[in-house]
Amino acid sequence: MVSLRAAVFGLVCLASLGAGPAPSAAADYPNRPVRWLIGFAAGGPTDIVARVMSQWLSEHFGQQFVVENRAGSGGNLAAAAAVSSPPDGYTLLFVGPNNAISASLYKKLPYDFIRDTVPVASIMQLTNMLLVSNAMPVKTVQELIDYCKANPGKVSYASSGYGTSVHMAAELFKALTKTDMVHVPYRGAALAFPDIISNKVQLIFDNLPTAMEQARGGSLRALGVASPQRWPGVPDIPAIAETVPGFEAVGFYGISAPKGTPPEIVEILNKAVGEALKDPKLVARLTELGGIPKPMTPAEFGRLIGDETEKWRKVVEFAGVSVE
Repeated sequence: MVSLRAAVFGLVCLASLGAGPAPSAAADYPNRPVRWLIGFAAGGPTDIVARVMSQWLSEHFGQQFVVENRAGSGGNLAAAAAVSSPPDGYTLLFVGPNNAISASLYKKLPYDFIRDTVPVASIMQLTNMLLVSNAMPVKTVQELIDYCKANPGKVSYASSGYGTSVHMAAELFKALTKTDMVHVPYRGAALAFPDIISNKVQLIFDNLPTAMEQARGGSLRALGVASPQRWPGVPDIPAIAETVPGFEAVGFYGISAPKGTPPEIVEILNKAVGEALKDPKLVARLTELGGIPKPMTPAEFGRLIGDETEKWRKVVEFAGVSVE
């Protein structure tokens, strides 16, 4: 006679054989819309790049990648919302230099970005561009420095919020040139342009996509780019470093997800972004925006975020700025 224990064991084995391996969370990913949180207002450079990529991903997967703008606190509102979301691959965060900067600039963040997120994919590199109001009597970086020194505290600069590369590029410029300018933060660069055009605020170190539009349209005057050398997309604009040695504010754009997101889903998304960055039409669009596509593995992107976090920590300390 078969014992009860043996019978139960046999039934369990049969059930296991019949059921097969447990389905993977990534087996049909994505099977519903994916939220992509952006830390800045619609119309800004981050938003533009995110929408270009989200359209490609939506078409590729047959599911909507929905851009959701959570502007405020230098992108930290979006980051906080992302890290507190379920780690299931259906909430992503658009990552940029603001995330690396905030780690040292903000003293009381409710999260640790490197600890609480996983790197997914790098999209592109991008530099900043120094734009001034057409009403400003300066046409070169050196003339701007001279003007600021002759008018200490009377020149103001806009930013897309505390802790953004737009903010910290200006702080680094102030520190290296020993000039005195007043910071006027906005909830996105696009919101600052009317005040710069009207000369209520005099300048901005904006990310290249929207900066190029303003410069090419003649609304504002471009004085220089923040890359160590001239940037491929705008070779006629001098590098600020030609006048201010050591000045650099080249940023990165990419995707992160809440910690605990299944590695299989991370790999699916990384592979898709890699394919996108081989699409001639998408690459042409990113190039048109002034970016340089930079596909990376999740591990490579994670190392880049770590390196950028350390780089901007040094800049924050050098500039002597902080936000409570």
